[in-house]
Amino acid sequence: MKQGTLLLLFMLGFSQLHFGQGLNSLTKKEKKKGWELLFDGETTKGWHTFRQSAPGEAWKARDGMLYLDVSQMRGRGDIVTDREFGDFHLVFEWMIGAKANSGIIFMVQERASDRATWHTGPEYQLIDNINYPAKLDPRQMSASLYDLIACPVELVKPAGEWNTGAIKLEKGNLKLYVNGKLAVSTKLWDENWDRLVAGSKFIKEKDFAKFPRGKIAIQDHGGAVWMRNIKIKSL
Repeated sequence: MKQGTLLLLFMLGFSQLHFGQGLNSLTKKEKKKGWELLFDGETTKGWHTFRQSAPGEAWKARDGMLYLDVSQMRGRGDIVTDREFGDFHLVFEWMIGAKANSGIIFMVQERASDRATWHTGPEYQLIDNINYPAKLDPRQMSASLYDLIACPVELVKPAGEWNTGAIKLEKGNLKLYVNGKLAVSTKLWDENWDRLVAGSKFIKEKDFAKFPRGKIAIQDHGGAVWMRNIKIKSL
């Protein structure tokens, strides 16, 4: 990404944060209902690089955003939560850079045999639908369940604009939301799910989505991504 584009995105993010209210915080009502912050708005506390002990230096917290500094070549890789979650409701705000690709991957395992976050975890896709340099299948568009179920493209705001997202997993029922709209709805581990996986790249991953508990990851796919207001509630 060109430096000018990166600066423009930072300015956009800062301006929205400056005029926003309650960013990276919980109301008394949210706390009472069991919501927790996964990002405190100031540090990368609670996260680490996949299969490492701490977050890489390319992941930074600034101006109320958790973001991947693509100018930083060292300390790259997906970051994952220190904690595991079973059934959960996750909400977040996200902004993708021009031509960039990322994602929220969940149910992630970190055993010695696990080579990548996406080998065990399904992905809420984050990508520049319009300008990504490769041709995209509908199932690879933003807010899709990556390579499994497509999200309607009209629900997603373009690169450089903030979107809201949510993932709700409860008793095998999985729902993905974007900008307040239901993007994907499916049930894990039934015959239809098996057919979806069989028709995807994940057919080669024997442990894909097999574990009811796991960690949550933000993908480093080489492009710029910004996150804020990351909140979770165990169900």
